[in-house]
Amino acid sequence: MCFLLKVRADRTEEYRERHADVWPEMKQALSESGWHNYSLFLREDGLLVGYLETDDFAAAQRAMAATEVNARWQAAMGEYFEALDGARPDEAMRPLTEVFHLP
Repeated sequence: MCFLLKVRADRTEEYRERHADVWPEMKQALSESGWHNYSLFLREDGLLVGYLETDDFAAAQRAMAATEVNARWQAAMGEYFEALDGARPDEAMRPLTEVFHLP
């Protein structure tokens, strides 16, 4: 799964700093919810590309949404993003359709 979000250009450095020390309980919840090999890539203009491997992305999202730590993390991260339209960042992900894969 690959997705896009947009970080506010004036907050990219702070966003990077926050992700240099992700809460251990958040990492554990992600792993237990089926998010594996999860990476975030951030361009200088704020374009954020997320990549993860999971058997069922919808189930992994539901499992994370049910955790208390995710609610706290999303509340803390929401201020960094553009165009959320009232959604939490994890609800505003724009999934990309895979058009090529080289195994």
